[in-house]
Amino acid sequence: MPATKNAIALDVGAVRIGVATNVPGLQIAQAWGTLANDETFEQQLQVIVKEKDSQVLVVGLPRGLDGQETQQTQTIQAFVQKLQASINLPVVWQDESLTSIQAEDTLQQLGAQAQKGDIDSLAAQRILQDYLDTPTSNEVASTDQQAEKHEV
Repeated sequence: MPATKNAIALDVGAVRIGVATNVPGLQIAQAWGTLANDETFEQQLQVIVKEKDSQVLVVGLPRGLDGQETQQTQTIQAFVQKLQASINLPVVWQDESLTSIQAEDTLQQLGAQAQKGDIDSLAAQRILQDYLDTPTSNEVASTDQQAEKHEV
């Protein structure tokens, strides 16, 4: 099995963006934290990408319960398209269905009070773990091919 690429995952929201990374060389996602979705986000993300030596950006792609694109889907796609110019990483779209609900459940099971930032970072962790658990996550492919492989 080839070494796992260093990946960074985003759960993009209107106010906050949950961030997760994997343990270097392993297929284990860990919540990193949250960043404000404001004018400082791009620069802060660049710092994390450099620190973690990230090789791929995994972005949670929201869809309606019927699997169709929503206004939120289009908003996040436009956001990431602008982001790609400065981050210069291949982007993989990963289905984010119910990741925030799973994050809330995890916090409740731990007896922790669900804070919005915690939910966002745990949702990003779930998005990244889903990507890492996909057998093709380490294949070298174009962004379009990767997007097709990881969308549900």
